[in-house]
Formats: sequence, C-alpha cells, structure tokens
Amino acid sequence: MRITIFDGACTIGGNKIYVEEQGKGLFLDFGMSFAKYSQFYEEYLSERPARGIYDLWHLGLIPRINNYRKDLIPSDLRDDVSSCQKLPVSAVLLSHAHLDHAGNIALLEEEIAIVGSPVTMAILKAINDTGGGKRFGTELPYYRVRTFADEDGYIMRVDGRSDYPSRTVILTEKCEELEEFLFYRPGQESPNARRIMRGEVCTLDEKELSFEVKAFPVDHSVYGALAYIVEGNISLAYTGDFRLHGQNGEKTRKFIKEAKNANVLIIEGTRVSRDEPNVSEAEVYENVKAIVEEAKGLVIADFSSKNFERLEIFKKIADETGRELVITPKDAYFLHALKLVDGIDRLKGVRIYENFKATMQKWEKVVVLEHYGDQYISPFEIKRNQENYILCFSFYDLPHLLDIMPNGGTYIYSSSEAFGEEQAFSFFRLWNWLQLFGFEVHGFRVDENGNLIFERGLHASGHLSKEEIVEVVEKIDPDLVIPVHTENPMWFAENFENAVVMKDGKTLKFD
Repeated sequence: MRITIFDGACTIGGNKIYVEEQGKGLFLDFGMSFAKYSQFYEEYLSERPARGIYDLWHLGLIPRINNYRKDLIPSDLRDDVSSCQKLPVSAVLLSHAHLDHAGNIALLEEEIAIVGSPVTMAILKAINDTGGGKRFGTELPYYRVRTFADEDGYIMRVDGRSDYPSRTVILTEKCEELEEFLFYRPGQESPNARRIMRGEVCTLDEKELSFEVKAFPVDHSVYGALAYIVEGNISLAYTGDFRLHGQNGEKTRKFIKEAKNANVLIIEGTRVSRDEPNVSEAEVYENVKAIVEEAKGLVIADFSSKNFERLEIFKKIADETGRELVITPKDAYFLHALKLVDGIDRLKGVRIYENFKATMQKWEKVVVLEHYGDQYISPFEIKRNQENYILCFSFYDLPHLLDIMPNGGTYIYSSSEAFGEEQAFSFFRLWNWLQLFGFEVHGFRVDENGNLIFERGLHASGHLSKEEIVEVVEKIDPDLVIPVHTENPMWFAENFENAVVMKDGKTLKFD
C-alpha cells in the first residue's frame, strides 16, 4: 500500500489523502483548503469560473494530477495537466459534508464515484440546489457541464442546453427516499427546465471498490459523519473529523473499538495546540437556556450552518421558554432534505422567516413554500412581539434586522472563534450591528481597547481535545500514526514514538 497526503498534512482542512495498491486507488476526502485559499482569495475575490481549474492549478490549490474533468480544463492548460500522472481512482471516501473535506470533489473526473452516508449526500445535494453553481467544486452529486465560449477554448460557460449529469453515488446504507431527492431538481416540472440525469446509486455492499472498505458513523458537528477502515496488504483507519462530547459520542467509541490494532491510523488533530478541555453539547444547552430564561425582547441565535444538532438545542430551549424558533428558508430546505433520509420532522413547530426579496428561487418556491407555507412569519409580526421568538440569524442575515428594528434584545454567538484577520474584521462589523440595536451580547465581546474576546461555554467543538486524542491513539494502538487536519503535526511526534509527520505531496510506502 502507498499513502500520499496531497493536502491537509499541516493545515486544518483540505484533506486529500490518496491510497493505492497494485494499480488501484481511492481518495480519502478531497476537500477545499481554506487555509491555502485564504492566501490568495477573500470573500469577494475568488477563482474565475470562466477559466475552469486554471486559477486553482497555477496557485497550487489543487494537486498536480491528471484526474480532473475535461470540461473544466481550458486549452492553455491541457498540456500541463496531461503531462502529470494519471492516478487510478475508483472513488472518494467522503467523511462528511463540510467543504474542507468535500469542496473539490466535483473537479474530479465524472467517472470517480463518491462514497458517503445518506445524510451527507442529502446535505451535499441541498448545498448544490441552494448554491446556484457559484462554486463548481461543490456541485455534488450532480454538476453543470461546461462548454467553451470561444473558438480557442480559453473561456468556458455552463452549457445551457444540457441536462445535469450525476456521478455515481455509493451509500453506506440503503435509502430509497434519498434516491428520489438526488435526481429531482426543484422547478424541473417546467417544460423547458433542465433536469438531473439519473445516475447510479448503490451501497457499499453492492459495489466493488479498489479495497475492502468499512464505514463507521462518528460524532461530529454535522450529522452523517463517517470514519473508515480500508483493508489492503495493511489495515488503515481514517478518522475524518470526530469527537466524543456530542450526543452521538457512543458512535465514535464504537469506531475506536473496531479500529483497534489497525496498522496505520490517520487521525485529525485540529485542537492539539489548545490547552482548554472541550465544552459538551449538554453544557451548551444548560448555558444557553440560562441566558434565554433571563432574556428580554428578541433573542438571536448565531451558530454554524449545517450544525443541526445546535439548531435542535435552540428549538428545545425555545419550547421550554415559551418562545418560537424562527429559521431561514435555506435552513428549512436542509431540514426538509434530512427528513427524507431519517424521517425526523425537525420543522414541526418551527417558523420560517419571510425575506423581503423581489424573486424567490425555485428550491424555496417549489419545496419550502409549497410544503411549509403556513409556517412563514413576516418581519413585521416578529417586530410586534419580539419577546416571543428566537431568531436563527448569521452575520450575513443581519441587514434583515432593519425590517424588525429590535429595541434591545439578546444575541447568543454559539460557534467557533475567528481564525485569521479577515474573520476578525467580520466580528467587529457584527459588533457594530449589535450595538446599533442595543443587544446584550453573549459569546464574544469587544473591550474598551478594541480587543476581540471570545467567551467559552456557548459552543461545543466538532473535534477532540488533545487529551482525548491520546486516549484514542492508545486504545487503537496502531503501528503508525499519521496526523492530518492540524496546524501542529509536530505535537504528534512529541507525544507518540510511532508518529510519522508527513508533508503535502509526500508518499509513504508499505511493502
């Protein structure tokens, strides 16, 4: 077996781990490296879609391999790509739906299948539906075919005449309801609408891959997360992102038990540079509930998108404190997608915020409004009875507060700290909005000297503490430990004699 870390060896996210044996191979995740992207891009500066993968290739943001979709390679990049090694790749084993693990998969050749849990596939499909193709690397499982807009083949655009192909989807368990959702595009009932072409959907038991693959649900800050064990001439365990302190911590412990004595453990180390212990989701619930019980006026809950466990916590608190939870239409679409997979109606008793906008996208009009129209609530109704609601808004939703015009209230920031200068600037802008409306702020503050300070207790990380990592490594007891998804891989070398610290692009061989 040969293991190559193309990305993620010394950054948090962007995992692209290639495993090969006897001329067959697969990837463990193929994510977007936010750390590397941020060296060149910011919110309003990004790769040029009209140039396909040209920008990403020359900036070193994707590996130099010959495994990318031909419709994303402009003519002045073809020679460079074709001169690189073409890897044998049957599939990407996707750990979960966060873009730092999934965000570059759609760049790969369409013949490469994607393996994941039904929940992960539902989330990816919802991201694609609601995103409008803004990032072609996230077009999963269906994608928009590009065609050349000029005779020389330098410029590409979406082929307006083509339906949308879908790459092969390999689920870790059968889910017929999901299959219908995967090949339904909101609004496709219109005579001239483009449709999603039905692709192959099967399970791991039904599809032969390059290796024997076993998938295990684990706890993370997004539902549907998986760890994998890959069997070749050695046994390799890959954690993806995981934790022990959420409501599904027992699933992580089951994986740890199954992975015992794996020859190689590839493990994430997001939090190894931090000394503080993890806050549990149970502690978050207790701390947030205490704040809401004392809150006057409108409560705003700000937490990471797709953190549905946190959303459920705020829903429970709303019920227990006599308030109603209000979510955005996009959140409602995601919850609708999850319901198709697990049958849980998370939208029951939830209100949906009615945005003031000139047009409504198809996914909202055909799905959310059609199924949940009686749950919409206008900003004017919230304005009249602000003390009755917990409003789930992020930083980018704040302009809608001008329609509500809160007179004081409580804002609860329940997400991770700022990473980098640009994110810090966003928090200063957020602070200005909150001060404008007189909110009492919990979770962060700006002190009298202009310093940004985050407060613990209102957010549970999706990752293990370094003490928990030691516990996991000792229980699995592998021959080798390979750290990924960390800014401090040397911590592993300092704490484990069998740790192998790799660099991006380097290969480890096992005879």
